[in-house]
Amino acid sequence: MEVLKTGWNFFQNEILGMQWLNRLIGNLLNACGLDTNEKIGGSVQFFLYDTIKIMVLLGVLILLISYIQSYFPPERTKKILGRFHGIGANIIAALLGTVTPFCSCSSIPLFIGFTNAGLPLGVTFSFLISSPMVDLGSLVLLMSIFGWKVAITYVVLGLVIAVAGGTMIEKLHLENYVEEFIRSGKSIDVEQEELHFKDRMKYAWEQVLSTAKKVAPYVLIGVAIGAFIHNWIPEDFIVRVLGTGNPLGVIIATIAGVPMYADIFGTIPIAEALLAKGAQLGVVLSFMMGVTTLSLPSMIMLRKAVKPKLLAIFIVICTIGIILVGYFFNAIQFLLV
Repeated sequence: MEVLKTGWNFFQNEILGMQWLNRLIGNLLNACGLDTNEKIGGSVQFFLYDTIKIMVLLGVLILLISYIQSYFPPERTKKILGRFHGIGANIIAALLGTVTPFCSCSSIPLFIGFTNAGLPLGVTFSFLISSPMVDLGSLVLLMSIFGWKVAITYVVLGLVIAVAGGTMIEKLHLENYVEEFIRSGKSIDVEQEELHFKDRMKYAWEQVLSTAKKVAPYVLIGVAIGAFIHNWIPEDFIVRVLGTGNPLGVIIATIAGVPMYADIFGTIPIAEALLAKGAQLGVVLSFMMGVTTLSLPSMIMLRKAVKPKLLAIFIVICTIGIILVGYFFNAIQFLLV
């Protein structure tokens, strides 16, 4: 058992966490005369290490996930979802969301296509919630920083929000609050050609390049913010605002995430820095969920597809779910960290 624990710790810290890279960068900066124990040196080390680590892991993960995704083009996904009914359809939709685009603005066109194709509204919303909030990439990256317990719990609770949110929207019968041009649209089934291994790898590599270009600015911004928090904001300030002493920390973090736009890869460095400074685990994860699911640009785009009442219900359901998840994480933090 001890051997397994040691092996797992090595995998999590040195392979996923790439701590060897952090040490290497620190040694190189110190050799160049930049003290990494000082604020400037520490900020540079944090920025270089997190940027390289996230982009490397991102490339590997996108390659693997995109290869899997090549088996689930929109038409095939629609057919799969069409075979299920009730809460089972919501569960399948939420699970399929884990192997699709990495941000909500990328998921909304698929949501529109599924709704246009006649899939139940609640099912499409389960997909829309889970796609940006939880994916296979987030599982691995969260594991590299917070450990496997936090990562798995985050993904499971994200799927619960997606399934519960979609189910509630289905029960409210809000189909008339989807914009008319979507409800009256025609869906054309296009027969999918069978791809071979080389075709799938080409598709996956194209996705790596395309996604890396799209997310790189947000990763850089997120890492820069994380480096600033990690080295320049006093720890007692973070603890006072987002620590155990403030019962409203989860609500503040969720609301603070709304004006931002980033995928989960851009929010992880900020979350990492906040946690290191003494913020509660639930506060940090609520912030991540708020950014990825409820960002203002995404809501503006979604408004083009649904009417204000349905948009408001979607926001309320997701916000309440995220806040409840945040307080749940705070309650069990001692078991996970």
